[in-house]
Amino acid sequence: MSEVALKLPDRYDPILSRERATSVVLSALLCTVVVIGFLILSGQFWHWFIIPVLLCGIVIGIDAVDWLRGRLNILDPVGLLGLLGLHVFFLAPLLHVYWGFWMRYVTPPPDWRGWLGGMAVLNFCGLNIYRLCRDCPLGRVGGTTKRISGQIGPRFPFVLGLAMAVSALLQAWVYQQYGGLSGYVATYEARLWAFRGMGWLFTISESFPILGMMGFAVYARRRKALRNWLVVLPVLLGFFLLQLLFGGLRGSRSNTVYALFWAMGIVHFWVRPWSKKTALVGVGLLVVFMYMYGLYKGAGSRAVAALTSTEDRSALVEETGRTLPRVLLTDLGRADVQAFLLYRLMRPDRDYQYAWGRTYLATALMLVPKSVWPDRPPGKIKEGTEALFGMGTYIPDVFQALRVYGVAGEAMLNFGPLAVPISFVLLGIVVRRVRRWLMVWPAFDPRLLLLPYLINLCWVVLIGDSDNVAFYLIKYGTVPLFVVLLGSKWRVMQETDQETTAT
Repeated sequence: MSEVALKLPDRYDPILSRERATSVVLSALLCTVVVIGFLILSGQFWHWFIIPVLLCGIVIGIDAVDWLRGRLNILDPVGLLGLLGLHVFFLAPLLHVYWGFWMRYVTPPPDWRGWLGGMAVLNFCGLNIYRLCRDCPLGRVGGTTKRISGQIGPRFPFVLGLAMAVSALLQAWVYQQYGGLSGYVATYEARLWAFRGMGWLFTISESFPILGMMGFAVYARRRKALRNWLVVLPVLLGFFLLQLLFGGLRGSRSNTVYALFWAMGIVHFWVRPWSKKTALVGVGLLVVFMYMYGLYKGAGSRAVAALTSTEDRSALVEETGRTLPRVLLTDLGRADVQAFLLYRLMRPDRDYQYAWGRTYLATALMLVPKSVWPDRPPGKIKEGTEALFGMGTYIPDVFQALRVYGVAGEAMLNFGPLAVPISFVLLGIVVRRVRRWLMVWPAFDPRLLLLPYLINLCWVVLIGDSDNVAFYLIKYGTVPLFVVLLGSKWRVMQETDQETTAT
């Protein structure tokens, strides 16, 4: 296996070195050129909001430029968040104004631009706090520390095989309960609540594809012939099809997108490395998939015809509203939602009372099944509905806002706009910890099978709410974590400045 896949990221210093200064200049030039382009295209951009949006783009763009210049590992969460953040904090607000695409079913503010600008000011402060938290020194200097070392153990095939068998049997039982594959899809198309309460079952039953990819990677580690792209690419295609069968057909794009990223990460760390160009192509393909799958989410099995017919696709887009701007700005961004929330919270006549942590408490109580506690606190859904539409508007399952607000938006729901910059502390801590693991876990450590899942967590923390983060950790990680823990051999090493001893 090429060592390029396991190249440690540069421990680049927040101090302005020559290399860092180059990235700052390039980021500023790139973002300024983009802004000038929008200024030429439309007079709508001659507004003060463009300045804080530009500053946000420059700050987060530094990490994107570092990634593009090869200063970072391809899967370094700092670089990946730089690329994605360039869209979230910079391009998305500009595209909202250019396309005139805004959230539906609300009474809009007189001018969205001022509230995009206000949100950009808060985000600019938050991004600088994120960078400070992320670049804090990692680890301790001096003293004794413990380091865990692991390797795939002889129990791994048995544990993995048992988990895959249980997963497959449970998924078969799920299909049987709904009358087979067609009945399963029909249940989704009917928009019934038939899948409600099955979260724990799906946690196990839908883990089959990623467990299979883990098994392939471990086996391919010992068989050079399996590390050829002629083998790897068909395996990934098979993984994608399996992922659709194991949960993808019930309308969850994230179920498939997150799993694909995880699978590609496993290939990168265990089988053979991806190039930067391939990674960028992969991002483009994921956007295309999200667009096409959005049609399925809106129209069910009728979306299959849209794969081959431009006419059918146009009709479905018109009917469902699942356009490319919606994918880019709603699924991959939170700019309009957060700007509208800021507008609602800053109105002199607002009646919304801050949640003061109730959404986070509701997330902690998610582990209690509704069958045990039917009146479990609704959390974000109630608070978000009343923030967007007024106090008393929330009626469970009748009138409720199923929005995702992002780490900054949820902070506003709980503590108001001034909490936005502080919310980026959590993002910085998570990115720093995951980046630390990327640096210190050695080649073919069993934990590298889980590392892509942890890298993707950084993105979920940024654009998701606390309940999305908790769901992600439990739904996708529970079964693979147990397989890695139980199927591997572990040693705890005591490390000092002078010696290392095994315990």
